[in-house]
Amino acid sequence: MNIVSAQGMLRQALADYNNLLLCEQTCPVAQLRRKECAWAIDQAITTTYQIQGEYKVVSDRLANLQNQIRHDTVNIIDACETEDELDFIFPEIQRLHDHDLTVLNAWQHHVDWRRSLSPEEEKLLLNAGFSDSDTYNTETNQNISYFSPPPEQKIYEELKQKSHPLSLRDQLRFMMQTELRREAETYIAQQASLSGYQALIPANLQQASNMTVANSIGISKLEKKR
Repeated sequence: MNIVSAQGMLRQALADYNNLLLCEQTCPVAQLRRKECAWAIDQAITTTYQIQGEYKVVSDRLANLQNQIRHDTVNIIDACETEDELDFIFPEIQRLHDHDLTVLNAWQHHVDWRRSLSPEEEKLLLNAGFSDSDTYNTETNQNISYFSPPPEQKIYEELKQKSHPLSLRDQLRFMMQTELRREAETYIAQQASLSGYQALIPANLQQASNMTVANSIGISKLEKKR
C-alpha cells in the first residue's frame, strides 16, 4: 500500500469518527472517547505528510488540530448534565490540556524550525543522522504508578472541594478556550462596578486563577438575580 492509499483510508476513518449524527446520539463521555480516536487518526494523517517532507502542510494541520481539540472539548463540556459525567471528563480534559496540547504545540514548533532551515542546513542535519521518524506523539510512555491516582485526578478533587459544579464546568471551558475567560472577566468587572465592588477590576481578574474567575461569575449572576 502506498502513502496516498493510506491517507485515503485514514481520511475515511476520520470522517466516520467525526460523524455528527453519531456524536449527538452519545453521552459526553462517549463523545470524548470518539473524539480522541478522531484526533489520533488526524495525527496519523499529519505524520504521512511529515514523511513526505510537506512541512507547511504539517504545521497547518497541527495548528488546526489544536484548535479543533479545544473546540470539541468545549462542546463536550457544555453537553455535561450530571456530576458523574463531570467527574469523569474533568481529569481527562485536564490531561488533554496539560499533556496532549503541549506535545502537539512542541511538534508544530519543531516542524516550523525545520521549515526555517536553509538547504545547506537541512543537508547537514540529514547527514548527521537526525530524523523525523521519532515524531511527537500524544501517546508517549510515562512512569505511572498504578497504586495512586493520576495528578489530574488529585487536582480535580482539590478543586471540587472549593467549587460548585457550574464553576467546575466553567473552569474547564476557560482552560480550553481563553477567550471564554476574557468574556467572563468582562462580565464580572461590569457587574462588580454596578454593585460597588472596586476590587474586581479587569487588572485584578487577569491575575486570578480560573477557579476564582469561575466562582466569581457565579456569585455575580446570583447578585444580579436579587
